[in-house]
Amino acid sequence: MGKETTRATIIREGARLIHKKGFNATGLSDILTAARVPKGSFYFYFKNKQDFGLAVIDHYAEAIAAMSSISLGDNNRPPLQKLADFMDGFTAVFAKMDFTCGCPIGNLMQEMSDLNEAFRDKVGSVYARMAEAIAQCLSEAQDRGDIPVDLDPTQTAQFILNCWEGAIMHMKVVKNDAPLALCKRMVFDHILNK
Repeated sequence: MGKETTRATIIREGARLIHKKGFNATGLSDILTAARVPKGSFYFYFKNKQDFGLAVIDHYAEAIAAMSSISLGDNNRPPLQKLADFMDGFTAVFAKMDFTCGCPIGNLMQEMSDLNEAFRDKVGSVYARMAEAIAQCLSEAQDRGDIPVDLDPTQTAQFILNCWEGAIMHMKVVKNDAPLALCKRMVFDHILNK
């Protein structure tokens, strides 16, 4: 393996384990076994587990941004359709995982925000970028006259994302998409409905 490939493999395999088990429950030996690398390789690329965890957040952020851009970044569709497609796209991903694991950023926000300032800052930044992408979509919808003019796009986007993350947590409990469907329906039928 080349230098970047080994680092990427450690991050990818570690991210998969952390998404499933959580950061604190994922041991270094678990990561090394999954990535098939010796301990020395880990410390060649990362100062410590926190440094590795921050790299994992970047990995998640890139994946979320790439997936979000498929729907929210498509300027060939109406803004509200882009938002609906964003929700549907993530619902499909969760369905493929049998409604387990949830949102990796939401999980780390819950697990690590009270324990580690660096994690809190980094996951908060990813969450803010997600909200900004939704706000941009809502601004476009407002410009087209698709949603009420008195809705503040930034606050509304934050509210929608907060509801969506809560629905994802509930999804993990009930192991189906009902909470996600309810969230989407309430957003479109009541919050964004003119």
